[in-house]
Amino acid sequence: MLIPLGLIVVFLSVFGGFVLSGGSLGPLFQPLELLMIAGAGIGAFLSANNGKAIKATLTALPKLKRTVKYDKSVYMEVLALLFKLLSKARRDGMLAIEKDIDNPAESPLFNEHPRISSDPLIINFIVDYLRLMISGNMSPHELNELMLHEIEVFEHETAEPVDALNKVSDALPAFGIVAAVMGVVKALSSAGAGPDAMGEMIAHAMVGTFLGVLLAYGVVAPIASRIDRQATEAIKMLQCLRVTLLASLNGYAPTLAVEFGRKALYTTERPGGVELEEFVRNGKEGGAGADE
Repeated sequence: MLIPLGLIVVFLSVFGGFVLSGGSLGPLFQPLELLMIAGAGIGAFLSANNGKAIKATLTALPKLKRTVKYDKSVYMEVLALLFKLLSKARRDGMLAIEKDIDNPAESPLFNEHPRISSDPLIINFIVDYLRLMISGNMSPHELNELMLHEIEVFEHETAEPVDALNKVSDALPAFGIVAAVMGVVKALSSAGAGPDAMGEMIAHAMVGTFLGVLLAYGVVAPIASRIDRQATEAIKMLQCLRVTLLASLNGYAPTLAVEFGRKALYTTERPGGVELEEFVRNGKEGGAGADE
């Protein structure tokens, strides 16, 4: 919702201010200028990136409208789920949660948190590393290195579309100048045109510079920034999971392990200690009943 709202504000502010100042929108409607600028931007995007980066960018764009933000309520559910899993493993042994992680879709513990169960990023990370913890063949240091490596790979992959779009954003003003120069060349080549016609052609040419800058900093750059923000949120979620699981692997009780995870969060999403404890304890009874 914020993306279309932001774009509406941008265009209303720019074009509305122009109209209120006495300008006419007619001369700004130059589809051929837009064709040259947008077409050059798309061509530069295709030539500057490989198939992997292009696919990553095209995949990231549709997710902008349906991405669920990792807010405080989501983090509380994640920590509550981890508390239940780690408590069951501490009480009955690590093998007791093997069925849960082998088939999360049919696990009573996972099904108590549908918002978490429907997120592949969270579920895959939890399941993969709990499975490694069950194997018992990895030290906390080795598991930490593996987690950091996976998070680094994820960060690199999510940075590709951001970098690709930022480069297009940087190029669009230059393509706008190219379109403007071509328009000026066309105007100057019409030596027989009168002053009025010449002025109109030069005004149309200047629209190219305007469109290049507007598309770069009013559309493409904000979208790239939004993708980057979403990637940062996902990375913080993975860091929270990593800290919690490592705390458990180092021998801390589930209550302290989720406290480690809570401390890894930004203050804007971090629940209070008492608030999280009450939430976890309220969910503990449901989890215990499901196990029985």
